[in-house]
Amino acid sequence: MSIHVIGILGLVLVFVIGTTRPINLGALALVATFLVGAIFVGESPREMYGGFPVDLLVLLAGITYLFGIASNNGTVEWIVEGSTRLAGDRRALIPWVVFVVASLPAMAGALGSAGVALLAPLALRIARRYDIDRRMIGLMVVHGAAAGNFSPLNVLGAIVQQAVASNGLAFSASSLFFGNVAYNVVLAGIIFVVFGGLTLTRRLAVTASDTPEAMPAMRLRTDQACTLLALLGVATGAIGFGLPIGFLAFTAAAILHLAFPTSSAGAEKKIAWNVVLLVCGIVTYVAALQRYGTVDAVGDGIAGLSTPLVTALLLCVVGAVTSAFASSAGILGALIPLAVPFMATGAISTTGMVVALAISATAVDATPFSTVGALVVANADDDERLHVFRGLLWWGVAMVLTAPLATWLLFILPG
Repeated sequence: MSIHVIGILGLVLVFVIGTTRPINLGALALVATFLVGAIFVGESPREMYGGFPVDLLVLLAGITYLFGIASNNGTVEWIVEGSTRLAGDRRALIPWVVFVVASLPAMAGALGSAGVALLAPLALRIARRYDIDRRMIGLMVVHGAAAGNFSPLNVLGAIVQQAVASNGLAFSASSLFFGNVAYNVVLAGIIFVVFGGLTLTRRLAVTASDTPEAMPAMRLRTDQACTLLALLGVATGAIGFGLPIGFLAFTAAAILHLAFPTSSAGAEKKIAWNVVLLVCGIVTYVAALQRYGTVDAVGDGIAGLSTPLVTALLLCVVGAVTSAFASSAGILGALIPLAVPFMATGAISTTGMVVALAISATAVDATPFSTVGALVVANADDDERLHVFRGLLWWGVAMVLTAPLATWLLFILPG
C-alpha cells in the first residue's frame, strides 16, 4: 500500500473518529501525524514539527487574548452599543454591511485573515445583540473577505498572475476579480436566506419595545479608550503595513494587561485553546501529506488525463478539497502550473480555468480548519462555539461539493 493511500486513509479515520466520539479532531490529527510519519515514512520529530502552523497558533491565541481583554473591560460592549445605535431598527441590513466592510481590507491589499481577525469578534457580538444567527454573520465576514481576494492590490491576485505569466500564458485579471466578487455576492445571498435573513424584519416587530434608542449611552472609561487605540493600532499595523497581526495582538494585549490589571484580569483564560488545537492539529497532518507528495501525486495523475474538460473539473475538485485544510495561496501556486500544459493547447480557456480554480480554492475557506473560518469559531461565545463550528463545517462541505462543479459550468464549459 502506497504512502499516499495510507495518508488519505489516516485523514478519513481522523474525521470519522473525531465526529463520532467526544475527542478533539486536532488531537487525533497530531497522533496520526506521528504514527504515519514515524512508522511508514521514518520522519524525525523535527520533520514532523516542521508542518506545525506556528503563525496560525500565534494569530488565533493573540486575537482571542486581545478581544478577551476588550470584552472584560467593556470595550466590545461599548463598540456594539454604538453600532446598534447607528443601525437603529434596520437589522436586515446588518449582514450586508458586515459583508461589504469585510471585503474592503482585502480589496485594499490585506490578507483576508487580517480583516476577519478584527471584524469577526465585533460582528458576532452585534449579531448576539440583534438576535441574528451567528453562523450567518460569521459566513458573511468570511465571504466578504473572500470577495476582495483577487483585487489588483491583493496578494492572492498577484500569486495567480505570476503563476500564469511565468508560464508564458495570458489571462484577464479583471475577469478573475469580477467573477470572484459576483460568485461571493451570490453566496452571500444564499447565506442570508438559508440562515434566516428574511425573518429579521418580522422579528423586529415582536421586539420593537426593546429598541436600541431606548438604551442609555455608555460612558467611555480610560481603559476602554486605551483599548480602542490598541485595536486601531493593530488594525493599522496589520492592514496598512503588513505586520503580523498575531504578534501585534499579543503586544497590544500584554501592554493593556500591564496597564490595567484589574479590568484585564482573567483575559488569558478566554484564549480559544480548543480551537487552536483543532486547527493546528489538522493543518499539521495536511502539511505532512504535502511533504509526502500526496497532493502533487493526485494532481499529476489528473493532469495526465486525456480529456481536457474532465481534467479541468478534477483539478478544481483537488483545489477545493486541499484548500479546505491548507493555504489557499499555496494550493493555487501548486495547481495552476499543473493546469498549464492543457491550457497551452487552447482546448480550455486560460481565463476560465484560472477563474474556476481560484474560486474553487477560496470559496471553501469558510471551513473551521482554514485560517478565517477558525477565527470565526474561536471568537464565538463559549455557549455558541459548537453551534457555529458545525454551521461552518457543513457550509464548508457544501462549498467543497458545489464550487468545483459550479465554477466549471460557469467559467470553463462555455469557453
